[in-house]
Amino acid sequence: MPVQEKEIMTVKQVAEYLQMDEHTIYKLARSGRIPSIKIVGQWRFKKDVIDKWISEESLERVLRKDNLVKCSPKKKKKNA
Repeated sequence: MPVQEKEIMTVKQVAEYLQMDEHTIYKLARSGRIPSIKIVGQWRFKKDVIDKWISEESLERVLRKDNLVKCSPKKKKKNA
């Protein structure tokens, strides 16, 4: 069954889905930076939650960048 059709994914499947190294997924899960749950010593991830997390992280990044642009002080023009 392709990764896209699985509702609950393993570290390996999430790594393939996100095109990341498995070690990175383990680090993100341990640090709580990616939505996950440890079941009997093994990390599991809900695909729909991962998709939502990606969307929210992307949106938050854009909003932060947009807010920084709006809030940044305008540079003073030097008199030539």
